[in-house]
Amino acid sequence: MAIDGFATPGWLGLLAVLAVLVTGYVWAQKRPFRHVLRFANLASVERVAPRHPGWPRHLPPALLLVALFLLTVALAGPTARVQVPRNRATVMLVIDVSLSMRANDVTPTRLAAAQDAATSFVKAMPSTINLGLESFAGTPALLVPPTTDREAVQGQIQSLKLAESTATGEAIATAVNAIELFNRQIPGSEAGPPPARIVLMSDGKQTAGRDEFDFAAEAGHKHIPISTISFGTLYGTIDLGGRQVGVPVDDPSLAQVARLSGGQFYPAQSNAALHQVYDTLGAQIGYQTIQADTSKTWFALGTLLSILAAAIALTRSQRLPG
Repeated sequence: MAIDGFATPGWLGLLAVLAVLVTGYVWAQKRPFRHVLRFANLASVERVAPRHPGWPRHLPPALLLVALFLLTVALAGPTARVQVPRNRATVMLVIDVSLSMRANDVTPTRLAAAQDAATSFVKAMPSTINLGLESFAGTPALLVPPTTDREAVQGQIQSLKLAESTATGEAIATAVNAIELFNRQIPGSEAGPPPARIVLMSDGKQTAGRDEFDFAAEAGHKHIPISTISFGTLYGTIDLGGRQVGVPVDDPSLAQVARLSGGQFYPAQSNAALHQVYDTLGAQIGYQTIQADTSKTWFALGTLLSILAAAIALTRSQRLPG
């Protein structure tokens, strides 16, 4: 466990206390033997003295010392960085369904791989996240407004259908409007809207609609970053009327959309890479790292070791360790 709530001098102080306790125990163990050698009748010692208990006699005191150390750490109020689900957030998942998504440069096709990875992303989202779904080709379609109903989103992902053209700018505008409309309906929104994010996955350059970069900049001004995923390779092709047409991915445009909105750009050229990107986004969006109090763990360990030390001592010698 990584502990961040202690400075180096604090740890040195705890170690010094432990060293003093160990030194005191060792001194106490050696002192009685000096008295025995000074006053006992050595000729009769071997006949009347009990068998030497050996090293196990040190186990209860050692456990007790460790327990005292753990309890001391607990009293110092240790903290650690831990990941916890976000209490609230609004996320729009936007998926390109233009005809280029039927290219099979990614197995089995770009669309099928995207559906599989997006479904895993939805399942991994904490239940406190409001998640919406939008698809887009020549026009955007808001399939599911932000909701905690994961089954509704998963069902719509599996029913995605291909269409002509790519209107990325219109898709961004629709996603921003959906987030703002939903946030206005949340009780207590006057205190400030929850954090929002758009996750946009596409494979091609915009071919229709209003300028994608203008809407990306507007999203940035509204503090709605866009995480863009460029999915596919430079070698994808589709069949159009009996001839093969190249449909390479357009990394520069999607990277620019992310930059203008304050988001991040993620290229993915395989099914596995797409899953990895969604996993990364899921951890970033659904969870946050906080400084949490870990003293309960230290208290529990210290208490358990104290009980164990007492049990071993009573079992061996019918008295508590001293």
